[in-house]
Amino acid sequence: MVILGLVLIALGALAIVLGLFTVDLDGTTLKLAGIELSPVALFLVGVAAAVAVWWGLWLLKSGSKRSWARRREQKRLEELSEKLDSVDAQRRMDVDEHEDRNRPTL
Repeated sequence: MVILGLVLIALGALAIVLGLFTVDLDGTTLKLAGIELSPVALFLVGVAAAVAVWWGLWLLKSGSKRSWARRREQKRLEELSEKLDSVDAQRRMDVDEHEDRNRPTL
């Protein structure tokens, strides 16, 4: 999701930059990067670019939040696993110690 968000932001920003620096006005026609457009079409390109940037930022934010939560949960599970391993090792040592004490000697 993070990569898709970055791609959408890049595409929206590219459309905005093209709209700012490559629009030529020839009488009543507009040219965006050499393509003739009506004023309504140019407006719709701008709206689409803004929506792409907004949606990209939202995807970037939500993807980052999910990744952060997943990493935090993985760290918590690793800590619990380490605690369980240490408790299990301690229990085994205690069992071995009690077995040695309770064995009859000849």
